[in-house]
Amino acid sequence: MNRQEKSLVIDTLKNDFEKSHASFLVNFKGLTVAQLQKLRKELRGTDSSFKVAKARLVKIAAQDVAQAESLTPFLKEQVGVVFAFKDVPAVAKVLHNFAKQNEQCKLVAGCFESKALNEAAITRIALLPSREVLLAQLCGTLQAPIKGLVVALNQNILRLLWTLKQVSEKKQQEA
Repeated sequence: MNRQEKSLVIDTLKNDFEKSHASFLVNFKGLTVAQLQKLRKELRGTDSSFKVAKARLVKIAAQDVAQAESLTPFLKEQVGVVFAFKDVPAVAKVLHNFAKQNEQCKLVAGCFESKALNEAAITRIALLPSREVLLAQLCGTLQAPIKGLVVALNQNILRLLWTLKQVSEKKQQEA
């Protein structure tokens, strides 16, 4: 690889670090080509990409980007970089599930909102419910007090109707 190719790889990685919301380092040593293709295919569905480059080039690219500087201590062995461009929990979920299915694949570290993530933090993000589920839970939480008020007001009306019905039945029995 000559100097121009190296600078092109560095620029591409730097651009991906800047565009992505989060990035994850994956140790792929021992994975077959078919397994890597499967991982790439799964990641494409979540609008993310998996890039492999020399650790030294990734380190140079990460040093110039503030949100990726925390990854530089982890760039030692054969690692690939996964860039999450939109839905970070979905990408973390794909990586977590793939690592569970393939023992050779290890989640090394991640970076989300300029904060370094270890494997446990990535797993916590992966186990979060999807965005739609969280929004549905929020809507349910916001509706609960209003629904309670409606039920309470409805009960008062029903009690009044029940009392009036009993009064009318009592008057009919007396007559």
